[in-house]
Amino acid sequence: MIRTAWFYLVLVWSSVIHAGGVLIAALLGVKRRPGVGAGGIYDWGASDWARDLIAAAGTPVEVEGLERIPRDQPVVYASNHSSMFDIWALAATLPGSVRFVAKQELLRVPLVGRAMVAAGHVAIDRANRARAFAAYERAAQVIRSGISAVVFPEGTRSRTGELLPFKNAPFGLAIAAQVPLVPVYVHNTFEILPKGGFRLRPRPIRLRVGEPIPTAGLTADDRQQLADRTRAAILALRARVDSGAASR
Repeated sequence: MIRTAWFYLVLVWSSVIHAGGVLIAALLGVKRRPGVGAGGIYDWGASDWARDLIAAAGTPVEVEGLERIPRDQPVVYASNHSSMFDIWALAATLPGSVRFVAKQELLRVPLVGRAMVAAGHVAIDRANRARAFAAYERAAQVIRSGISAVVFPEGTRSRTGELLPFKNAPFGLAIAAQVPLVPVYVHNTFEILPKGGFRLRPRPIRLRVGEPIPTAGLTADDRQQLADRTRAAILALRARVDSGAASR
């Protein structure tokens, strides 16, 4: 219980520091710097914040496959999603400039929501189809500027830890931007803190990166095929993690 209390204390303190820093930068007119790995305070606001939370929770991230990620262009990462720790593990680990395509509800979080918008993260209004498509177009513009994006094709956190059906819209984003789609599997986050949970159950997070899937030449009609291929890749990554865990 001490670990849980410490984590939430750091969550509040670190959120204020990092979100505050991003908002001050935005008020001062600091520009987002396009280009792969351009860095800057808007990257720091997410990555350093996430590292604080990972350290406070006692959940180190063990990564395999980073060498598979193209470094000369932005990509779209597609990840499973069963816990807020998925977001923090990805933000703390993925290289270069990365923005999340997240649900609209996160914008209601005090300070953090405004900082997300200022940094260029994109919120999706799932209840409004027209606004959702407009948000994906904004995300495509972010990618075209040289910044990678993270999408959660399930659309929400799984309440069981099992992979939910995929929605097609995130794959339309990768096709519209004509950039590789990189499948990612994040393991153990459901056990650490499931949706609706409060108490932490710390353990290492295992993050596995799959082979990039090219989208050059694909059209909107290929979204389902791309979704199926990505889902199969994520399930294969999960099977490898499960097999490795069972052998220890």
